[in-house]
Amino acid sequence: MFIVCVAACPTGIAHTYMAAEALELTGRQRGHEIKVETQGSLGIENDITADDLARADGVIIAADVAISGKERFDGMIKLECSVSDPIKFGDAVFEALEQEHANG
Repeated sequence: MFIVCVAACPTGIAHTYMAAEALELTGRQRGHEIKVETQGSLGIENDITADDLARADGVIIAADVAISGKERFDGMIKLECSVSDPIKFGDAVFEALEQEHANG
C-alpha cells in the first residue's frame, strides 16, 4: 500500500517529528510505501501533493490539533489518532488502517 500521513502536535516540535519518524519506520517495516507531511512550528513540510493523493491507498492523520487541508482526504480510507499513537502503538495504527483497506 501507498499510505500518506500527516503528523501534528500542539507545539509542533518534538512529538510531530517523533510521530513522523515512527510512521515512516513502522510503515516501511510493514512493507508499505510511506509519505509523511509534518505540520509544525516550521510550517508544512514534505507536502502531500495531488499526485500523492491520487495514488494513495489510505491516510493516517496523527494529530492533536486541527490540521491544514484536512478536506483533501475526504472520501479516502482514513485513520485518525493522537500524535502519540504511532510512537507508542505503531503496529496497531497500521493494522487498523490495513483492516479498513481490506474491508474497503
